[in-house]
Amino acid sequence: MNGTRIRTLLVDDDPAVLRLHSAYLRDVEGFELVAAVRTGTDGARLAADTSIDLVLLDMNLPDFSGIEVLHRLRLVREWGVDVMVISSARDGFTVRQALAAHVVGYLVKPFTKEAFVARLTEYRAERGMRPAETPIGLAQGEIDRLVEPRAAPAVPSTPIALPKGLADSTLQTILAALHPTTPATVQAIADASGASRATVRRYLGYLADTGQAAVSHRFGARGRPEVLYRRVA
Repeated sequence: MNGTRIRTLLVDDDPAVLRLHSAYLRDVEGFELVAAVRTGTDGARLAADTSIDLVLLDMNLPDFSGIEVLHRLRLVREWGVDVMVISSARDGFTVRQALAAHVVGYLVKPFTKEAFVARLTEYRAERGMRPAETPIGLAQGEIDRLVEPRAAPAVPSTPIALPKGLADSTLQTILAALHPTTPATVQAIADASGASRATVRRYLGYLADTGQAAVSHRFGARGRPEVLYRRVA
């Protein structure tokens, strides 16, 4: 890939940010700006083009989230396009989902031009060292999480302390709302548990991190990917 310009797509809802980052990108050696768009719909459509190498993606878009753009790209192009998140979103739920989709970087706004140039320069160097046509593999831990265990995990003899801000009673309520074979959306789990969507997301993030909940995706009625959760038996 050395000597080849990295064809880049910018996706951000703020026109001022698009202009600024477009100017930044022009000063980074080895990159070519193909387009700058403001919606997830346009971002997903253009990034599905196999000529795009890298998407610089905001998480907060007017029609649907950057996470949904990521899911669409992985379904259409699998690992054929790199995505770097450039966003002010820093909540654990969003960051975990982005990392699960194998983004090549996550740069939190606001940042300086120097930070932008440094991150893209590092990415270009790493990209240049990749063997051609080699897909990004899953780490062992990710593979282990995808494979259903044959035996139930051992129950610890002493209770595990929950992270600060989580209550065992709420955790048990949300666990009870999860089905072991039928995945459900955050909204459905919130309705079943009586907790708010924000609370449910926080607890589901903990349950997914600890292997007590499995995460999957499906397309909704309007073609938007939905995140689904089920209890790991």
